[in-house]
Amino acid sequence: MSRIWDISQKLRAGLPVWPGDTQFSHTPTWEMRDGSPVNVSALTLSTHSGTHADAPLHYDPAGLDSAASDLEPYLGKCLVVDARGSGAAIAIGTVPGLDGIERVLFRTYESFPHDMWDENFTAIEPETIAWLAAQGVKLVGIDTPSLDPQDSKTMDAHKAVLAADMRILEGLVLDDVPPGLYELIALPLPIAGADASPVRAILRELP
Repeated sequence: MSRIWDISQKLRAGLPVWPGDTQFSHTPTWEMRDGSPVNVSALTLSTHSGTHADAPLHYDPAGLDSAASDLEPYLGKCLVVDARGSGAAIAIGTVPGLDGIERVLFRTYESFPHDMWDENFTAIEPETIAWLAAQGVKLVGIDTPSLDPQDSKTMDAHKAVLAADMRILEGLVLDDVPPGLYELIALPLPIAGADASPVRAILRELP
């Protein structure tokens, strides 16, 4: 059996979220201990909670929502790149030769900050996004909360993604994943009108 790496954050109370965004909560609706035949609960969360896929609607008012997004970019062979030590943003020189690879995931953390919000996370230079698009890449992922810096008002990396019609995964957990080639499976939920969706992202060992 092929080895599987779960590269998703655990959705839970206390999950760090973008400053000012909705905190995650999970509350019971019906409980067996109170006489209900089943347990049922309710979730309150941001569409960008934990590991998530940005839909084009997130950065383009005319963009596709999560429900309308094609699933193909989120499924298939990908390259995990060790980009630790990149500083404020990942430059083109960090990326190795792709040889037709259409999905690229960047690891920037030595150890993913599960219990704290890191406002100085590593972003990706828009020129790097444009270069990846020119190589045929259709999905870019990163272990930080965003492709752009937290204080960005222009969202230049997201605009570069939009110009190339690429897709985005953010908040991945890549601590235990060696650099190299894998099969990616990280499907967004079909949430009508949503600008993003949490995903259960996994990498599977290639044959």
